Amino acid sequence: MSPPKYVDLVVLAAGLVVFAIGGFPLPGYAVAAVVWLVQRAVQMLAVRRAASELAGGNRQRAMGVIAVSTLGRVWLMATAVLLVGLAERRAGLAAAVMVAILFTISFAAQGLAHIFEPEGQGAR
Repeated sequence: MSPPKYVDLVVLAAGLVVFAIGGFPLPGYAVAAVVWLVQRAVQMLAVRRAASELAGGNRQRAMGVIAVSTLGRVWLMATAVLLVGLAERRAGLAAAVMVAILFTISFAAQGLAHIFEPEGQGAR
């Protein structure tokens, strides 16, 4: 387990403290946390599936799995934030900010992990 790849989960846990102390709407945090964990699970499954497709020599199918899962994860997060925002405006804003922070940190951490990953190890 590479720590840079999972720093977003540490930020997610720290976000609970910030929400509780700062008086931000906890339903916003709850929605952001649940949708973030679900999309991370989908991401891990997609990476495994793509790796098995690549091992089988099916590059197009592997790229398709990654593309579909990426678009699906974005739609999942956007829909969840929209729905909580329609229910309670402040909670929607809090969820949107939390998801944006998590996405930015995750994206940067994955890039750094890819740069510093030993050559030939691949995404696991």
